[in-house]
Amino acid sequence: MSSDTLAKIPAAPDIPERADALQIVPQRRFGQWTAAVVVLALLGLAVNSVVRNKAFQWDVVADYFTSDSVLRGLWLTLWLTAVVMVLGFALGTLLAAFRLSANPVLRSVSWGYVWLFRSIPILVQLLLWFNIGALYPELFGVKTVNLLGPVEVAIVGLTLHEAAYAAEVVRGGILSVDRGQIEAAQALGLSRWRRWRRIVLPQAMRSIVPPAGNMLIGTLKGTSIVSVIAVSDLLFSVQLVYHRTYQVIPLLMVATVWYTVVTSVLGVGQYFVEKHYARGSERAR
Repeated sequence: MSSDTLAKIPAAPDIPERADALQIVPQRRFGQWTAAVVVLALLGLAVNSVVRNKAFQWDVVADYFTSDSVLRGLWLTLWLTAVVMVLGFALGTLLAAFRLSANPVLRSVSWGYVWLFRSIPILVQLLLWFNIGALYPELFGVKTVNLLGPVEVAIVGLTLHEAAYAAEVVRGGILSVDRGQIEAAQALGLSRWRRWRRIVLPQAMRSIVPPAGNMLIGTLKGTSIVSVIAVSDLLFSVQLVYHRTYQVIPLLMVATVWYTVVTSVLGVGQYFVEKHYARGSERAR
């Protein structure tokens, strides 16, 4: 190419040597900020109405929040939740093993149990167990009235109900484990117990823990239904008080705040348990 031709080519514009010399303008999201302002304004109005509404009687809430009767009801609620979760998951794990068994009888029994107890509302189940004496006046030579009190009825009813859902949670967690890893463990000569303990369960827990945590919180709140059979849980305890004092709203707020506190603590615990079992996966990052 001749020198005259080169002289006619315009010079290239100056290009910054560093990329950070370019000014990056963020995208303006006026709609999102407007929505955020509206939501905060509505939230502020809601909080203000709750705090300043005299009908809530927050001084009464403070007086009864740590009263002996309320704390006894809270303790029974926590104890009942723990017992039902342990027994429910123990029975649910057994039912999940039956469902995954090669035996058609065990599979059918497990499926039938889950179908039945998921079909009947928990309140109906509790009332049926509470009135079991009308069907079976005696069990094992003992009068049913003496055998099953209100607390025992609550444990039996809630546990059988919980086991039906726990069985599906455990079964889903086991099925989430890659079959190839189980076959690889078999090829290495690991025993059945070691395969379950070292290969299947650690990976299955990643899928079991989130719904199990939700079930725990749901069971805690669901125990309030046992008040219909006169079990002195948290809700029944505050009901006894407001039936005497007619301060319905503040006593219900006592129960509401306690349920909120406990479920919040359980939610934090669930987060750390999930993080523990998610180690080494993308969800742990």
